[in-house]
Parts: sequence; structure tokens; C-alpha cells
Amino acid sequence: MDDLQRLEGWLSPLLSRLTEAERRVLARDVARYLRAGNVANMRAQQAPDGTPWEPRKPNALRQARGAVRRTVNKPLPMFQKLHTAKHLKAQGLADEAVLQFVGRADRIARVHHFGLEDRVKPGGPTYRYPTRRLLSITADQVERIRDLVIFHLQRF
Repeated sequence: MDDLQRLEGWLSPLLSRLTEAERRVLARDVARYLRAGNVANMRAQQAPDGTPWEPRKPNALRQARGAVRRTVNKPLPMFQKLHTAKHLKAQGLADEAVLQFVGRADRIARVHHFGLEDRVKPGGPTYRYPTRRLLSITADQVERIRDLVIFHLQRF
């Protein structure tokens, strides 16, 4: 968080000179960049720091589905639909760049991100899910955001 606070302190005076529309464009670009990075991590089945997620528990029914077409019996990736644009929204506002899960996906993502306990199915047993970090900002992304801001300020 210290990097973000330093970035915010450095950016505040520069961003105050931009119009609201220009800040919105910049925030939208930053949100899109952050979304792309987090989606790449989800596809790679890893946390933002590069550590692999704990694999899901083996399930014979899940593995049997599509096994005829799959030549290699490897586990199916997690969160195949969660990282789509329908569920993971990137939004640029005048004062902030927002990256969030929406709707039912928000609850699912929160349970997995923080490793909470939830029902496996409605009315079914509860299970404590392992922590799988879905969204974060890395030090490399902070540097890239700084570069995006500098590039954006040069255009206006």
C-alpha cells in the first residue's frame, strides 16, 4: 500500500490540472490496464504475486465432463467465466479507476479471494474455500500506471 500512497501523492497535483473528462479518460485507461493484468493472472491460475493457486478438490463428475475430447486428463481451469467482461468490470470515473466483480460473481469472488466459508450449493454443506487472490496491484503495475499517466499528460 505504501507504493500506492506515494503514487497518489505524486499524481494529485498533476491530475488537478486536467479537466474532468481528461481524468475520466485516464482512469478508464488505467482500469483497462489493471483488468487485463488481473485477467492474465486468472487465466494462468496464479495469484498476482506469481504463486500458483491451490488446486480445486478432485471431482469425478467434473473430470468426466468432456474427457472424451480431452486427450490429456488435466484439471479444468478455475474461474473460466468469472474473468469475462460480463462479470469483471473496469470503469473509469473522474476521481477513480474501478475494477470490480458485479452481481453474483462478486460474492463468489469474495469467498475465494479471502478464503471464506460458503455453501457448496443452496441448502447443501458448507466448505471453507482456500484463499485464491483474484485482484491486486503489483509493483510492476504501479510503474506502468505511472508511465500511462506521464504519456497521458504529454498528450494534453
